[in-house]
Parts: sequence; C-alpha cells; structure tokens
Amino acid sequence: MSRVLLVIMDGAGYDAALSECGWLEGAVTLGQARRWKMRTALPSLSGPMYETIHTGLWPHQHGIVSNDGMRASSSPNVFSLTRVAGKRTGAVAQSYFHKLYVGQKWDPLRSIEHLDETADIQAARFYSMEGYGPMNACAPAEIDLCAQTTLMMERYAPDYMLLHTCSADTLGHTFGGDSKEYRRQIWHIDNALSRSIPVWRDLGYDVIVTADHGMTSDHWHGGTAPAATEVPFYLFSDAEAPEEGEELSQLGIAASVLALIGVPPAEGMGDAFLTPRPHAK
Repeated sequence: MSRVLLVIMDGAGYDAALSECGWLEGAVTLGQARRWKMRTALPSLSGPMYETIHTGLWPHQHGIVSNDGMRASSSPNVFSLTRVAGKRTGAVAQSYFHKLYVGQKWDPLRSIEHLDETADIQAARFYSMEGYGPMNACAPAEIDLCAQTTLMMERYAPDYMLLHTCSADTLGHTFGGDSKEYRRQIWHIDNALSRSIPVWRDLGYDVIVTADHGMTSDHWHGGTAPAATEVPFYLFSDAEAPEEGEELSQLGIAASVLALIGVPPAEGMGDAFLTPRPHAK
C-alpha cells in the first residue's frame, strides 16, 4: 500500500492549469506523471467540493451545499476512515478543513497548530483567510505551505496528507479567471510544486494534484460553466488508472485515495478510478 498526498489548488481550472503549470505539464510529457480532465460535482463551490472530494458524495447527499452552511462533516470521509483503520492523517490547509474534520471550535490564536490523535485530522497546520486580498494573496507563500507539508510528512508520516492552497481562488475572485494575475498565481503554485514533488516522492508518497473547482471570467464559480466545473487531475504514481483522455469524476477521488492507502471505502462513495498496481514478489 502507498501513502498519499493530495494537493488541492483551490480555484485552478483545467485550461488555466494546462497553460500555466509548465512543470506539471513537463512531467506529463516526460512520462513522470499522468493528467486527466476532471468534472466537479455541483454546486461548484469550495466548501461543498471539499466535502465531496473527501466523501465521494454529491453535496445533495452529504448536505454541505454552500460555503454559508459550513459545519462538521457528518459522512464517512477519507480522514475518518483512515483514522478508524489505525492509520495517520495530516493536513496543511485553510480553516474550513478544521471546521469539517477536526470537530473542535476554531480559535484563531490557537488552532493554527493542531495535534490530536482522537480527531479525524490528527496533525495539521491551518491558516485563516483573514486579510486575504489582491495585495497579499501569496501570504502564506506557496513554498511556505510546501515546506510545512514536507516537515509534517517527515515528522508524522501520515498515510493520508492534504495540502490545500487558496491563492489562485483569491486572485480569480479579485481579477477574474481570464486575468494575468490569476494565471500567474497558478504558475506560482506550479513553481513551488516543482521543488517539492520530487522530495515528496522520495519520502515514499504517491502525489495527486487537482482542484476543487475552476474560475469564470466573471470572477465567480458555483454553476455549471465549464470554466468552473472542469479541473485538472495530475497523478504521480504507478497506480492502475483509466486511459489518459478519459474524463474523470470528482466523486471518485475519495475511494481512489482509500484504495491506494489500503482502506475500504464507505458504502455509497463514488467508484474508485485508481487502484494499486500488483507488484511481483
């Protein structure tokens, strides 16, 4: 079984990723990674998609249908199932994930650093969105988030690790999905990943890079426009996977991650599209 790191580039649409993620696309060209187009669930909003990615359910099923209705997850999810199976979980992520999977009240002065073996996310470094805007959308910087992720992987060796960056989403809301600012920020993410993914692979992790949703030219997402619902899915792994060119469903991420780390999926989860490749003994 593998350890898995899932990177969520919040707001990074498919076309923008292909045009700006030069290192990721280079890895695909050289056969070091594989890439698919993925279709999100609906509504294409962050909170609902975070839960869909981790439960394999539509928002209509898991009940988190808006960012205005964020609450603790009530469905079996990648974090809870991994913990119950006796494996470890970790995250470097925005505070929505604390609300979803930690089960404790958010304290902006104390919740940034989190260690609790009884929580579904056992070890984490969280950040808030306070002060995010066009002048400081890179704070925390992408390389800093990658550094925190690396240190947590080295210290705690989580079987499932999440890295979530909000900066592209922030720039998209501020300047629009067709803007140079939005696209440049996606490049900044790719630039940080170019220095980090080789390290993470050396630590023994399969690495997945995807997005919760994309961004329209109207500075928005949530509906059915392709710019909002088409996202990339990059895979650094020898796992068995669909043909490159087949469109994937976001509802299959949860079961796929669980399959790779050797944890059975919950009933009703979307079907896994990744499975471990049998290795000869």
